[in-house]
Amino acid sequence: MIILIPSYEPGAHLLPLVRRLRELRPGIEVVVVDDGSGPEYARVFDAVNDAGATVLHHAHNRGKGAALKTGFAYLAAAHPDEDIVTADADGQHTPGDILRICDELGADAEDGAPVLILGARDLRGDVPVRSRVGNAVARGLFRVAAGWHASDTQTGLRGIPSSMRDWAGTVPGERFDYEIEMLLRVRRSGHSAREVPIETVYLEHNASSHFRPLVDSVRVTLPLLAFAGSSLLAFLVDSVALLVLVALLPAGSGWLVVSIVAARLLSATVNFAVNRRFVFSASSGRGRAQALRYGLFAVLLLLSNIMWMQALTSFGMSMPVAKVVTEAALFLLSYQVQRHVIFEDFSAPKERLRKREGAGGRMEAHVPHLERASR
Repeated sequence: MIILIPSYEPGAHLLPLVRRLRELRPGIEVVVVDDGSGPEYARVFDAVNDAGATVLHHAHNRGKGAALKTGFAYLAAAHPDEDIVTADADGQHTPGDILRICDELGADAEDGAPVLILGARDLRGDVPVRSRVGNAVARGLFRVAAGWHASDTQTGLRGIPSSMRDWAGTVPGERFDYEIEMLLRVRRSGHSAREVPIETVYLEHNASSHFRPLVDSVRVTLPLLAFAGSSLLAFLVDSVALLVLVALLPAGSGWLVVSIVAARLLSATVNFAVNRRFVFSASSGRGRAQALRYGLFAVLLLLSNIMWMQALTSFGMSMPVAKVVTEAALFLLSYQVQRHVIFEDFSAPKERLRKREGAGGRMEAHVPHLERASR
């Protein structure tokens, strides 16, 4: 079992945490990644090394996600069969809770059912406002984006089975967005996750945390926000085209259907291009398959759109209002399907894994931009 701790400009909690972990569980391996903290923190990391931890160093700050990936890559070469527990360096995770996640991973391994384990804090009661707000925003948007509920989407205390380590290294994101991306992708990648309650600790009102509620809440939910912007653009194109066509064509329900179809074809073309290029950053080599999946889904959305529009206008609702109601109802469904089905490159994880396996286990291939490791 390996405990992996990413650290940037650590406070007074990192060294006592490492010492306590090794005191409570003699012989346990602790790996700390210095994410470019700078020369002024060299003494801290030297002391951590003297306490028995392996310390990896980034030459400059690259973000929490990048630090975790550096740790995963190192462990793939040094401890390929060990499970990993990731923990924060700011004192939010008690040694007892960290070791509890270790034990939970071990129990899952014995049962032959390894899953991603999340140390979930109780975010009610006496919790700093910025942490409560940040978690509430991220939790609500996460449920919309992922389609499943996680009570603590920002927890850095996670148990990662060795069978999931390579997958964890392929999850996109270099900063705080990495941890949200992991949760967004875990189920559709064929893995499972479960939560284990842990103690809620906010030392000095969480002053040592580098998580910025506004900036990082926007960052972790950027895919959903980008999709909303793309959908708004398509909505505007669709609505303008529909109003123009209705004004030009004869009145009647038959011509309304024609107008809806024509407007939707135009807006769907715009939406597909924007989503593929900017929202989901889909693989450029699978455009034909993506276009086919999108086309089939667009037909289903179109039929649903027609039924909603005809039903709402038949009840006396004005066309602009009916349009807004219809698009709002279909927004979440469209996001889920496009993210998980249409623009998902199902071959990518296997291809990335083959590349990692083909690297031959050399440290240089697995740990890019690593300045030095000390032990």
